[in-house]
Amino acid sequence: MTTITHEGRAEIRSAVLTDLKHAVRLARLDLKILSRNQTAMFTVLLLPLLMGWLFTRAGEGTIAGMPLEVFVLTGLPGVLPIYAVFVNLVNSFTARREELVLRRLRGGQTSAAGIFGGAVLGGAAVQLAQTALIVAWLQAVDGPRPANIPLLLLASVLGAGVFALLAAACSGLTRTTEHAQITVLPVLLVATIGAPLFTPLSAMPPQLAIPAGLIPSTPVVELVRTAVTGADFSGGAAERLTVAGQWLAALPSLGVLVVWLLVAGLAARWLFRWDPRRG
Repeated sequence: MTTITHEGRAEIRSAVLTDLKHAVRLARLDLKILSRNQTAMFTVLLLPLLMGWLFTRAGEGTIAGMPLEVFVLTGLPGVLPIYAVFVNLVNSFTARREELVLRRLRGGQTSAAGIFGGAVLGGAAVQLAQTALIVAWLQAVDGPRPANIPLLLLASVLGAGVFALLAAACSGLTRTTEHAQITVLPVLLVATIGAPLFTPLSAMPPQLAIPAGLIPSTPVVELVRTAVTGADFSGGAAERLTVAGQWLAALPSLGVLVVWLLVAGLAARWLFRWDPRRG
């Protein structure tokens, strides 16, 4: 059995701290660049919130025992990674690759983990800020307070990880930042329209519920909704659960997300490019 010496542990610790510092520095740079791009600011920050507002105005009544507006808002944080992470990072990765920034970073002291970590941190920061805004929105309409904050954070982190890896893979298929607006559309449309924002999976016909349950945004929406309301909507029951029951109800969605992490990771490893595309 291989043992790690004290010096080896010190080197690993130093490498991790260095990667973390680089990731934080790159995340701050990403947020600064995002703040200066009005188009990206609208797409990443305002579009999902506007979409949620339009959904809440789509009708009246109740869904799964709660007002339509509250039902939509409890699931809305689950689609934020599509915009704050996926759309944002496809543009960022593509622009940095074509401008040779990725090559310079890779050739310097920044590791691949630091580069990807910075990208995920920046997107996750935007996502968490939007989630906090939606939670405040829920309180303004007499909605529930988050019942399981650790589960909410876990869902946000896993969602950000999956869509960051998908963004890395998609950027490899994108020649320029102008083409990014086209290459993100299939994932954007499927992940947004297929997510159970407006209708729980249990209310969908089986021919729609099965494929909808397998897209990466659906388990994030279900985890977020369980974390916020403390109830399980995946099986048609909406009764409030204990904390242990909430984690038990979350297991199927967590399993789907873990599979997506593996699939997206393999796709990113295969398709992601450090050097500019030619031809």
